[in-house]
Amino acid sequence: MTSNMQEYAVRNNSYTDFILTGFSGPKEWRQLLFIPFFLMFFISVAANSALMCVIGSHRTLHSPMYLLISALAFVDLSVMIFCVPSMLLSLLLNWNHISLLGCLSTILLWMALDRYFAICTPLHYNEYMAFPAFLKFFIVPVLRNTILISAVVGLAGTLPYCQSNEIDHCYCEHMALVTLACGPIYVNNAVGLITAFCIPAVDFILIITSYVKIFVSVFKSGKSSQKALSTCITHIIVISMSLFFALTSFLSYRIKNTISPNSRTAISITYLLVPGCFNPIIYGIRTKEIRQQVMKKIVKRGRGVVGVMQ
Repeated sequence: MTSNMQEYAVRNNSYTDFILTGFSGPKEWRQLLFIPFFLMFFISVAANSALMCVIGSHRTLHSPMYLLISALAFVDLSVMIFCVPSMLLSLLLNWNHISLLGCLSTILLWMALDRYFAICTPLHYNEYMAFPAFLKFFIVPVLRNTILISAVVGLAGTLPYCQSNEIDHCYCEHMALVTLACGPIYVNNAVGLITAFCIPAVDFILIITSYVKIFVSVFKSGKSSQKALSTCITHIIVISMSLFFALTSFLSYRIKNTISPNSRTAISITYLLVPGCFNPIIYGIRTKEIRQQVMKKIVKRGRGVVGVMQ
């Protein structure tokens, strides 16, 4: 009976509103950080919106490969719109309050949208992308992500948060929230690690495997395909950086280390912002058909402006 009463008291005193305290320091210093993060946010939103617009407005680009590129742009854009503005407002205006429901929703949206690596691997190989393959690349990752991420968020939602209501982060990161729980979090840790390794790590291996096949195919054909190889290498570099920052961020809460809270927050933000800035360049500007359509739009608009001025 006493144990039940104590459990009830703990849950009854559980915090439902939190304060984001990432990048603790003088207000002026936090406001300076707003500038580079806002520039990355603006570039990502503008570039991904333009990429989706170009692909959506030209029927010649309505093939599986370009639809997958458009899907990746939509994911990057969604991550920016749903997760980044609150962080920017926190840095600029010190608006740092968030509810438990809002925090869990942010975790759900961020993890669900961000874990989309494996969808756009068939770069420059449109002839192999029949509709069944398109469904395979789309449905399998979505089902896997839905199951694992729902488990992570569901388990986090059942915990009582009574240690503190200050989240040492600029946005609601899973382990930054869970470490505030006053109950056991072994299951949350285990499921979080499984999710971290079964989603980004597995996707990374699949992408590397697909690119190895591309390299072998190009070398066997004897044809010069320097642009395709350059694009693949660039993408490998970006996803390698993203995976490094992601795993560093995930493991920093679980393994004893000397990483400062501010450094840990910076690593998480880099992982959040960098892919959305580089993916439109890798898949958009460096893809010949998309680049041609972008140039046509620029030339057409330039002629329109000249005509108005005359």
